Amino acid sequence: MSQNIIYKTPLDALGYQFIKDQFIPKGKNEFYLRNMQNRNGIHYRKLSAYEIEMLVRNGNSSDDWNNILVSDAFNPELVKNCKFYGLVRIGKLEPFCLGFSDLKAPVGLYNSTIISCDFGDNVVVDNVNYLSHYIIGSEVIITNVNELVTTNHAKFGNGIIKEGETEEVRIWMEICNENTGRRVMPFNGMLSGDAFLWSRYRNDKNLQEKFKLFTEQKFDNRRGYYGKIGDRSVIKNCNIIKDVWVGTDAYIKGANKLKNLTVNSGPEGRTQIGEGCEIVNGIIGFGCRLFYGIKAVRFIMADHSQLKYGARLINSYLGSNATISCCEVLNSLIFPAHEQHHNNSFLCAALVMGQSNIAAGATIGSNHNSRGADGEIIMGRGFWPGLCVSLKHNSKFASFSILSKGDYPAELNIPIPFSLVGNDLSNNRLTIMPGYWFLYNMYALARNSWKYVDRDKRTDRIQHIEYDYLAPDTINEMFTAMQLMETWTGKAYLKTGKEKLPFSENSQAGKHLLKSGNKIVNELEILGDHIENSKRKVQLFKVLSSYKIFEELIVYYGTIQLLNFIKEKGFTSLEELKPFIPAKPIRNEWINIGGQLIPGEEVNLLKEKISNGKIKSWDAIHEYYQQQSNKYPQLKLKHALASLSEITGINLKKLDTHQFTTLLNEVVATKEWMTKGIYDSRAKDYTNPYRKMVYESVGEMTEVVGKLEENGFIKTQIEELKKFKSEINSLKKKFKIK
Repeated sequence: MSQNIIYKTPLDALGYQFIKDQFIPKGKNEFYLRNMQNRNGIHYRKLSAYEIEMLVRNGNSSDDWNNILVSDAFNPELVKNCKFYGLVRIGKLEPFCLGFSDLKAPVGLYNSTIISCDFGDNVVVDNVNYLSHYIIGSEVIITNVNELVTTNHAKFGNGIIKEGETEEVRIWMEICNENTGRRVMPFNGMLSGDAFLWSRYRNDKNLQEKFKLFTEQKFDNRRGYYGKIGDRSVIKNCNIIKDVWVGTDAYIKGANKLKNLTVNSGPEGRTQIGEGCEIVNGIIGFGCRLFYGIKAVRFIMADHSQLKYGARLINSYLGSNATISCCEVLNSLIFPAHEQHHNNSFLCAALVMGQSNIAAGATIGSNHNSRGADGEIIMGRGFWPGLCVSLKHNSKFASFSILSKGDYPAELNIPIPFSLVGNDLSNNRLTIMPGYWFLYNMYALARNSWKYVDRDKRTDRIQHIEYDYLAPDTINEMFTAMQLMETWTGKAYLKTGKEKLPFSENSQAGKHLLKSGNKIVNELEILGDHIENSKRKVQLFKVLSSYKIFEELIVYYGTIQLLNFIKEKGFTSLEELKPFIPAKPIRNEWINIGGQLIPGEEVNLLKEKISNGKIKSWDAIHEYYQQQSNKYPQLKLKHALASLSEITGINLKKLDTHQFTTLLNEVVATKEWMTKGIYDSRAKDYTNPYRKMVYESVGEMTEVVGKLEENGFIKTQIEELKKFKSEINSLKKKFKIK
């Protein structure tokens, strides 16, 4: 029968031999790493006989008073009922109270067991039952903690192993897939782009080994690093804190268990951990909030993200400025600006590419249609499943897909962005309405784009996160969607036998009908191919109107970027502009690398440089991200001009006044209907009788939801339209356009 193994060691060994002899370099002692870590600049001395006498009188004890070192401003009267073991160094203690929020506590060390620790100036340590091997900053408050301990093999959440350890103890983060096939080694400072790159390209063994090498090189594998708690951090009423590195100005209260963590906190953002939390094997970014019974295991939370109200985050990366509350998230990689708020929502084995919102009852992760836990779901930017949506692995969604309520019975591949997808059980079909956001919910689309920019609290913006819904990735998806709609429309038309013109293929027929705006398209049953893994129909609606909207928006995107370039350079005529237009602009592929859009050829170049050794560290990869961020406006302009030329057929090198005037007029018209759409989609909430029926009067409704005409976002959009029109008129005068 198995038993617990209880080790017996001499009492005078407590606090010593933190590092075993075989792991101490020749000529060093067990404190060599500790001395390197302690950078507070305090000069410590031995205790005087009087100070020892005072400490003993106050109920303190030590295995060796010679190993208690203090600063010149040490006050022994402020140390009471403590047991000291090993080398302990104490900074200035002055007769003050430290206060934070509603907590006030006198400076000093009280009622605690302290083993081999360093303290800065004017700390509060009260009722800490077991405090071992920590370096604690100045003006830190630690009160009512059962266990605050660092082991000699602490990794602080990083996926490394220490001297003498076997590979089996390494912590991996198993993102995107439950079968560990996309696992990565977490590390402090890991960006969402890093996690994405590492989780993809699995067949490139050299690249994968480089990522592992970069991570191991980033950290020291020597044993004996102490835990640290930065200046002005407050820790109160906690149970177990083990192998946790805490930055400055953090606030930790009522946590049940914190183990093997890095908690970043400081001027970049103060991090808070609240009541009932159990957090193990992870990295917590600056400015994060973790409250009320959350569970997190093998995870990374990027800067300014939140976990609240019993949320569970396991084997997952949560991007910056994201919030998850109440629900469960497993084996997922989530890019910045994600929202998930509901207790019965579930997300598993997913790549979520940002600006997403998972509603109540959503079950995104049923992979029981396969023989193993190897399913995945990829969700483009702006993914919004409705209430009680259930999806199957494998599935893939273009940007800004919205799913209506329903249990989707088969795998999906939705290639059309901005679509409303529905599960029509009564007619046994899947339905797709392309361009739904622009047709019916412009307010939400535009406001969310604005909101994400406004709420981005990152101070270190290595990666430029694209929040605009019109960007290289979505524009490319629009082109793909238009080509598919042309093919499917032509196929539907040719089936009717009514064709009057000879077409060699479906796409030619469809393109002719859609470009000409032929109303017959509205009468066709247009079916999509290779959308759902089933035999039932996949029917598209509003194809003609959505095709025209996509066409118009591509023109708008290209023209807006052109106008921004003209404004930036201060051009006063087309002749000044034309030399700067690329001769043969190419609409290239773009990849969403953790929320940052990078051209595909630049990503390939990055991988090549990593593989051949020209890029040798994660820091160098981050420099590459920064370079791409700096180049983004220029690269986006080239893509926009290529898109504009392709959709209009205009050779921009030969752009004439008439063509330019047409583009200006079109972009104003588009801006007008977009602004009107923003207003109208919100106004529906004020005119819908079912919205109004819960209020006794219009006055009560106004008090509850506010006046439509006072909506701050709508007012801003109307003002922007006026300003935009004025700028276009000024440009026309400058370019001498009537």
